[in-house]
Amino acid sequence: MSPEQVGRELNWYEQKLADRRERLQERAAKISDESGALYQRAKTMASAIPFGQPILVGHHSEGRDRRYRDRIHSTYGKAFALQDKAKHYEQKAAAVGTGGISSDDPDAIEKLEAELQELEANQQRMKAANQVIRKHKTLEARHAALVAQGFSESLASQILTPDCFGGIGFASYALSNNNANIRRIRQRIEDLQKRREASDVEVEADGYTYREDVDENRVMFIFPGKPDEPTRQLLRQNAFKWSPRRGAWVRQLNNAGRWAARQVRKSLGEALE
Repeated sequence: MSPEQVGRELNWYEQKLADRRERLQERAAKISDESGALYQRAKTMASAIPFGQPILVGHHSEGRDRRYRDRIHSTYGKAFALQDKAKHYEQKAAAVGTGGISSDDPDAIEKLEAELQELEANQQRMKAANQVIRKHKTLEARHAALVAQGFSESLASQILTPDCFGGIGFASYALSNNNANIRRIRQRIEDLQKRREASDVEVEADGYTYREDVDENRVMFIFPGKPDEPTRQLLRQNAFKWSPRRGAWVRQLNNAGRWAARQVRKSLGEALE
């Protein structure tokens, strides 16, 4: 859970992420338990062989002994493979929700606006720091002026430490990159605001219902039953995926999604304007 989520109720998207994280954690724990059980079984099997006992080559027990040792080795291998699988799901659980602000999040605009404010504040702070450095000529004066601007003692020292090219302050590329992020987030906010103002669309066609659901942020094809294989193939070719929760074939509601839906509808024989 992120700091801004503490003390408030999760929205449906955040709850979906939390549920997914919990499912992955539970799966990792279950697989880890299975791994532990197999490891203990292998240890128990191995303990039946006296320490240092070699295979008695030529003895009537040789074949049985080799097969038994192979089973021990195989059981250890399965235990280690399951432990690797458990770590895989632990990593997937830890990664849930770390991919930035999703357009599916109903609070995306508010979160992006907060991020934009932070980036704009950083841009002003970087500009102010560079102005201070140009204005003052001594290290002591620059350091004092940066602290007066609100920078901590340690950060002021870092800003005044020459980089590998001998430069101090914030490099031009840092301001350019930050400014590019500001423009990108402003554009995302504008796009999301337009989407929020849009209306749902629902069209009853021959054999299916086409829907654009703004709240769900999904383009949907809903069929009365399971569509035939050619139709499913057509949907998959246009990046639509089956959503059991919605009972529909869906993809994200954006220009690309609308265009793909139009191709599907044409292929299904619907006359479009």
